[in-house]
Amino acid sequence: MSDFFNKVYEVAKQIPPGRVTSYGAIAKYLGTTGSARMVGWAMNACSSHPEFVPAHRVVNRNGLLTGKHHFDNPNAMNELLENEGIKLDGDQILDFKKKFWDPGEELG
Repeated sequence: MSDFFNKVYEVAKQIPPGRVTSYGAIAKYLGTTGSARMVGWAMNACSSHPEFVPAHRVVNRNGLLTGKHHFDNPNAMNELLENEGIKLDGDQILDFKKKFWDPGEELG
């Protein structure tokens, strides 16, 4: 499983500031469609990874900040995204489709 997690982290580290992707988009890019939940587990465990992983840029397929409760501060995910220019309405990303970064398209 750690090999899968490391692959997830390598994709997540390529998400540009001000953009977001989904757990499912990462899973699909890795050829493991249907393993979005495992991508979520990887994001939850990324604090133990030796390099910074921008887990705040990975959200659910509807643009909701479903992983925010895994951060030390419950508002950290919102604040990190807003600092990168992402506009939110509560836990919902506004203009989600415009901010969406698809690793399948961007990384080939």
